Amino acid sequence: MYTGLLHLHSFLRWIILLLLLIVVVRSLTAGNRPFNETDRKFGLFTMIACDITLLIGLYQWFAGPVYGLSAFMNSGMKAIMSDKALRFFSVEHFAGMIIAIILVHIGKSYAKKKIPDAVKHKRTLVYFGLALLIILISIPWPFREVARGWF
Repeated sequence: MYTGLLHLHSFLRWIILLLLLIVVVRSLTAGNRPFNETDRKFGLFTMIACDITLLIGLYQWFAGPVYGLSAFMNSGMKAIMSDKALRFFSVEHFAGMIIAIILVHIGKSYAKKKIPDAVKHKRTLVYFGLALLIILISIPWPFREVARGWF
């Protein structure tokens, strides 16, 4: 079950990256266009995909055999911080993704407020753009030392 959820978690990153790119590009090119139902739905789908991925990731962090909570319990903080892979998956990836998902939720909440559409687009661009940047930094890409693979 753990391996299947790990593959699902890795696959969902592509969905999230695609949705974040769509939201950022739509907000970047909005100009004076009203914040419409399509903008709202893309933000909502992005938030839902992030939340599902977060739940899967939390399960992996708490129940995983190597990284996350078991690493803290078995190795201690000093050993985790001295091992690049343990540090990345137990601390950096976890913290980065939590921050990114919080930014997605903040960006989505601004999109629901009764503020001018231009402000909605700007705030959506800022929060979803920052979330995209943090996610890109926090993914274990195949070319990184802590690589896992494309899926």
